[in-house]
Amino acid sequence: MSKPCVFIISAPSGSGKSTLVNGLMEIDKRLRFSISYTTRQLRGKEKHGENYYFVSREAFEERIAAREFLEHAEVFGNYYGTHQSEIEFAEREGKDLLLDIDVQGAAQLKERIPDAVSIFVLAPSREILERRLRSRGEDSEEVVRRRLLKAADEIRNYNRYDYVLVNHEIADSVSTLVSIVRAERVKRIRVEDQIRPILAGFEKG
Repeated sequence: MSKPCVFIISAPSGSGKSTLVNGLMEIDKRLRFSISYTTRQLRGKEKHGENYYFVSREAFEERIAAREFLEHAEVFGNYYGTHQSEIEFAEREGKDLLLDIDVQGAAQLKERIPDAVSIFVLAPSREILERRLRSRGEDSEEVVRRRLLKAADEIRNYNRYDYVLVNHEIADSVSTLVSIVRAERVKRIRVEDQIRPILAGFEKG
């Protein structure tokens, strides 16, 4: 069974990352979406085990102590983390793994899995990012300001990523993500596996 490719997508809140991830998943059926653990409360129509695994802070910290997470971070007072079983699930299904995680988590994961492919998504401007944050109507004024400050810090780390995608148009950005995933798969096909049958043909002659 081949080892799954791991794709990381990070972005400041309001960059349209979730929409892009959903679009990519619709097109590429060889991807498994990694479901993170979190201590935050459910929002809207979210479901346990579908959007996140919602657990108590105590339960999350027990998993940290047991070293069960590939990465974890505390963001705005809540924990988020990727359980190591996500890799096992992807491998069992014969799929590649797609993670939607923040900059802290992405840095940790790259240390654990150096050949993971990291993609950073950006809104075209600060003004557009702020407008998107406010239009969601989910956050208070204070939280919006904190998210914008955090976005500035995250954007300064863009050069740690393998790819940077400025999200001007959803359709174009999804198409770019699909191309990145397919190109990286081609790069990771073992050369030996392709050459061996060719050589075998010559040896028969």
